[in-house]
Amino acid sequence: MKFTVSSSALLSLLATTGKVISNKNTLPILDYFLLELNGTELKVTTSDLETTLTGSLEVERAESEGTIAAPAKLMLDSLKEFSEMPLDIEVNDRNFEIVIRWKSGSLSIPGASAVSYPAVPVLSADNKSFAPDVDLLVNGINKTIFATADDELRPVMNGVYFNIGAEELTFVATDAHKLVKYTAEHASETSAAFILPKKPANLLKSLLLKEEGAIEAGFDSKNAVFKLKNHTLVCRLIEGNYPNYNAVIPAANPNKLLVDRVELLNGIKRVAVCSNPTTNLIRMDISDNKINLTAQDIDFSVSANETVSCSYEGEAMSIGFKSTFLVEILSNIDTPTVTVELADSTRAGVFKPVYDDKQAASMLMLLMPMMINA
Repeated sequence: MKFTVSSSALLSLLATTGKVISNKNTLPILDYFLLELNGTELKVTTSDLETTLTGSLEVERAESEGTIAAPAKLMLDSLKEFSEMPLDIEVNDRNFEIVIRWKSGSLSIPGASAVSYPAVPVLSADNKSFAPDVDLLVNGINKTIFATADDELRPVMNGVYFNIGAEELTFVATDAHKLVKYTAEHASETSAAFILPKKPANLLKSLLLKEEGAIEAGFDSKNAVFKLKNHTLVCRLIEGNYPNYNAVIPAANPNKLLVDRVELLNGIKRVAVCSNPTTNLIRMDISDNKINLTAQDIDFSVSANETVSCSYEGEAMSIGFKSTFLVEILSNIDTPTVTVELADSTRAGVFKPVYDDKQAASMLMLLMPMMINA
């Protein structure tokens, strides 16, 4: 195996695919990149057994083909020290030594046989496919991933739920305290659903930022495959039944308030400094087109309050929320104005962005209240 490649192009490819590599790999071979040269195409594969990412680039010159497992940390640490220049890379097929040569020097890295590298999972014959737009996927993951859980007892909540319908694609994430539902127009011949784990969802989001148009996606009962221009992401899906999220969204919310999102967010941040560090409770007293935000920590005799003006329709009410969740929700809405729909102090608050014109997508965020101590 012998070829010439741009140092910056190779580093970029290795850095991207290297995000899959786990710090706690069960197999030593998973700490390696799998390099495969076919013609002038160099494929780099990484895996943690749950997620596999393959990327490719065209090398400048290829003298002989081959396959090698290269140590990830050594390769990345070495390539980071190069400015843009051509590198000649040669692999000894007998002892798996990787020699990198450049204009003024060379370095040698011990490789390993690629035989024990795990095979990339293949979808079953009854797999389903859909072709989502890049912007739709990025927005759907971006808007929901912050609400996923880290719950070993309920693994289905540790990922983003994709619900593919004939005319729309819905993304849902929840950790039982907060819930986000993002629905966008998307015509599809497939009607199905799956749960994408958090790690591959984050990887996919970062890969999609360099893509345009629609991408190919397929899935079966165990795995999903996303085919991009220069990368292919294969990941194991979370198995199980996702909670019935529509059942927890309150249908009748007679109390509605319209408020400046940034003003409310900044007010919450200021008042939250004095909240109890265990509960992070913020009390909202809503009446007469005003929201009075209050937080206190009795143990340290600190308290804070701030009044934010709003437009309010409904009866005067008091409700408590966890300030860290409020900040997360308001930070993930991108409109200047937000509407909050409330039933009473014991039922979830529904947060929605307010748009000036009709949108192809809709979003709602739901936050469970906390008990206010009298």
